[in-house]
Amino acid sequence: MNAATQTTAAQPNASTTLSGAEVLLRALEEQGVEVVFGYPGGAVLPIYDALFQQDRIRHILVRHEQAAVHAAEGYARSTGRVGVVLVTSGPGATNAVTGLLDALMDSVPLVCLSGQVPVQLIGNDAFQEADTTGITRPATKYNYLVKKPEDLARTVHEAFEIARSGRPGPVLIDLPKNITVGPAPYAPPSTQGRRSYQPRVEPDREVVREAVAAMRKSKRPLFYVGGGVINAGPEACEALGRLVHMTGFPCTSTLMGLGAFPSSDPQFVGMLGMHGTYEANLATHDCDVLIALGSRFDDRVTGRVDAFSPRSFKIHADIDPSQINKIITVDIPIIGDAGRTIAAMIEEWERAEGPAPDAAALKNWWEHIEGWRALDCLRFTQDPAPDAIIKPQKAIQRIYELALETGRDTYVSTEVGQHQMWAAQFFKFEQPNRWLTSGGLGTMGYGLPAAVGAQLAHPDALIIDVAGEASTLMNIQELGTIAQYRLPVKLFIINNQYMGMVRQWQELLHGSRYSESYSSALPDFVKLAESFHAKGFRARTMAELDDTIRAALAHDGAVVVDLCVAEGENCFPMIPSGAAHNEMILGPEQEAQGAVVTNEGKMLV
Repeated sequence: MNAATQTTAAQPNASTTLSGAEVLLRALEEQGVEVVFGYPGGAVLPIYDALFQQDRIRHILVRHEQAAVHAAEGYARSTGRVGVVLVTSGPGATNAVTGLLDALMDSVPLVCLSGQVPVQLIGNDAFQEADTTGITRPATKYNYLVKKPEDLARTVHEAFEIARSGRPGPVLIDLPKNITVGPAPYAPPSTQGRRSYQPRVEPDREVVREAVAAMRKSKRPLFYVGGGVINAGPEACEALGRLVHMTGFPCTSTLMGLGAFPSSDPQFVGMLGMHGTYEANLATHDCDVLIALGSRFDDRVTGRVDAFSPRSFKIHADIDPSQINKIITVDIPIIGDAGRTIAAMIEEWERAEGPAPDAAALKNWWEHIEGWRALDCLRFTQDPAPDAIIKPQKAIQRIYELALETGRDTYVSTEVGQHQMWAAQFFKFEQPNRWLTSGGLGTMGYGLPAAVGAQLAHPDALIIDVAGEASTLMNIQELGTIAQYRLPVKLFIINNQYMGMVRQWQELLHGSRYSESYSSALPDFVKLAESFHAKGFRARTMAELDDTIRAALAHDGAVVVDLCVAEGENCFPMIPSGAAHNEMILGPEQEAQGAVVTNEGKMLV
């Protein structure tokens, strides 16, 4: 054997032939995948057989495919990595659609692997066949149907690139069974990237310079921060902190942006939007320069579009060009990664020449904000008597305070409804990626499986799901997943026996006609917890509240806590649908302070 032959023999071929299932798993390994959330079925059995014969990728068996996607979302949101889902064909894939759309609306990077009938049977209404690519096209950032073995490895690598780059989102790969059973060549990830998908990450420096010039001239500025800053990574959030402190401007956040800027910082004025703080909403309404970073002007934030921040000069930075001028027309659009845009703003602010910002005007602006803040819009009255009924605000406030006392790194997921908004109001997030909630789609049943994903990603962390009794029942079967993998998730059910947000809207907007919003046949959640091998607790009065929460947090296994709270409590402040930011409904405590309210129940400001 000559030297040339020896060299060739020592080097593996550029591609290696394996089964399609083995190629799939090797590609997942190359992408750094450690955990897959899934549920088996006929079309994906070759993949499950390949999973059985390896020990590098861990599979988590959920109890429903929707929960698999939410668990992958919780994993992805809490780590910044791509979550991976594996479902079978037909109903397996269709059950995953809600989670995929949830991930699309909230910009969560996922790759969903769905089984499909063999290529030769597609279109023949075969057993458990569905047009998965057609069904999921509007619910994903991109999707694929793999018809040739030689396309498999490349498709997987491309899917991960698309899922994590630009504005993150879910990508689906539909895998016919003959592709995973038969031989397929393996090829490593290409270093060239996908030529047709090249998101712009670097902002135009000249445009950034114009934005900073406008910021320096402002007298009533406001940073409006969304989940795009968190998606840009921890460095982006650190840079945001430097920029906010450097400028001295106030900062508000969307629901999805909570944690991008520390909630305890005095420059943070709270969440804005429908259930945002009085000071955040009025600052948004009255500011003269609005700097929107990584946000998309969602309707729950803007309220009435023609009255949104009506007198402000608007700057909008986002990596997704389709979001620019989509809802709110802005004066300076900046397309680019939020972290790199913030870094460029810092550089331009430091090197800017010309007049210094108007310190007296900024001081006056802060005095206005502090005046609004003094209203204490989240204040509520809790009867302190030992036998008093627990208010839901108090329950969530104490969960936060007692979790803080543990000193543990804490991640909070929620379901959807009043409890979600109260959790956003009363938990203080100091770091990014600790807040896991369904924002854009508002998916009931999100929180429990999301907590599963977060706990698997952070086994030593305290993982709390703040839930409502109605949302809990949407994916209650995931207590089985929690039991199987011995996950110490803490589920706190804020149980008011109503679909609380539905009941609130029915009270305020539909003449208190509570149509089908009362749950008259709830299970005994303590016994239900025990049937799933978890510890069950219940608190009905103020005397029981703190001891119950402490016991739940101290337990080393899974916990379900049934917190029986006042049934008729409403979540305030509230901007009614179609109203402006200065037309808030405030709570009874604020009205008792002398707030002036119109006949429609709107606060006059």
